[in-house]
Amino acid sequence: MIGRSRTGSRPRMGSRARAALVVGAVGLLTATGAVVLPHTASAATTLGASAAERGGRYFGTAVAANKLNDSTYATILNREFNSVTPENEMKWDATEPSQGNFNYASADQIVNHARQRGMQVRGHALAWHSQQPGWAQNMSGSALRNAMLNHVTQVATHYRGQIHSWDVVNEAFADGGSGARRDSNLQRTGNDWIEVAFRAARAADPGAKLCYNDYNTDNWNDAKTQAVYRMVQDFKQRGVPIDCVGLQSHLNNGSPYPSNYRTTLSSFAALGVDVQITELDIEGAPAATYRNVVNDCLAVPRCTGITVWGIRDSDSWRASQTPLLFNNSGGKKPAYDAVLSALNNGTTPPTGSPTTTPPTGGPTTTPPPGGGSCTATLRDGARWGDRFNSEVTVSGASNWTVVVAVTPPQRVSSTWNGTPSWDSSGNVMTMRSNGSGNTFGFTTMANGNWNRPQVRSCTAS
Repeated sequence: MIGRSRTGSRPRMGSRARAALVVGAVGLLTATGAVVLPHTASAATTLGASAAERGGRYFGTAVAANKLNDSTYATILNREFNSVTPENEMKWDATEPSQGNFNYASADQIVNHARQRGMQVRGHALAWHSQQPGWAQNMSGSALRNAMLNHVTQVATHYRGQIHSWDVVNEAFADGGSGARRDSNLQRTGNDWIEVAFRAARAADPGAKLCYNDYNTDNWNDAKTQAVYRMVQDFKQRGVPIDCVGLQSHLNNGSPYPSNYRTTLSSFAALGVDVQITELDIEGAPAATYRNVVNDCLAVPRCTGITVWGIRDSDSWRASQTPLLFNNSGGKKPAYDAVLSALNNGTTPPTGSPTTTPPTGGPTTTPPPGGGSCTATLRDGARWGDRFNSEVTVSGASNWTVVVAVTPPQRVSSTWNGTPSWDSSGNVMTMRSNGSGNTFGFTTMANGNWNRPQVRSCTAS
């Protein structure tokens, strides 16, 4: 709403309704610390394809299941985006209309549509004070706490292995200058309700990234932003499983784009979590502001993707403000051109000395002697018609060496956030930490073989 008096995510189809890719050539142009196999390619012509070339990022949109039969809507969706977020179909009232009885039909429709086209899926949202079914609104205390945890467990389990990132908890902090938690029936079950929701989500879907998502957290100086930051910092220090922070970034005249937006992104990222821009829309769709947001994300290596909250202006929960990249008829607006240009021209500042070809010589394919142990966990990323991304998270060491093998005739075409080398076959990659954190990724050209890469070893150095 104008002036940002509203909540960030919208109710279902009511007063606040909100609810492949054409990828060029072999080898992606990637971001920070990226190593790309040499090739020449023209600039990407779609948002998702260009974002993927920036270090395996995504550019997504919110999707409503009842619009998938709209040919204009579906055509733009399938052409432009490599990630989707169900607008309302995964929320509590939609998935558990009566206690213990789950309905996934509409959410499954979106998930299947996306996965069949190689798109990632963001799960939205497991626990939220709004859009609760009536039976949950009438509960309190331990009964509500247990019902919430069961809901988180059941929904995350149903989609286990299919979700890139979950908005585990949505909008739990109050607006204004207090920096306090929002008063809600969930908050009144105990201040640890957010923590236990994250732990339940990790147990149910250990391969997904777990995010906290909120609005009015764009300005680094705001009390609400600082309060969320302190919570994430506390969670990381105590080992609460949180992997990412979502900034909704509903920008308008009452809550404009802040000059310190990049500081906000980089400050959260410095805590060791990814940052995602999860619900972007900007009143009037000014091209310059959209360009600034994209450039800010590209400048922060752990800003892993952007989701716009709807496709055409007519699909927006704030349609009268014309805040999206496509007009009512599906035509591209100047903001679209600005975003695509920013993506195609953007790079992130290198943290090391990236090279353009794999190093020569004999790369290490076994752990060096005397090293300690660590754990490397591989997660599947975006998938297209000829390639797919993988992400590896290392725990137990800040300086590490990980050996990963792909299956011939697969070939790794690009990497990010690490220093790679290959054995003579080109099928075994040794990745070393380069100061960009404990997560690295790579793109594999399938060449007809879609077997998952295998982590062979992780060694602390």
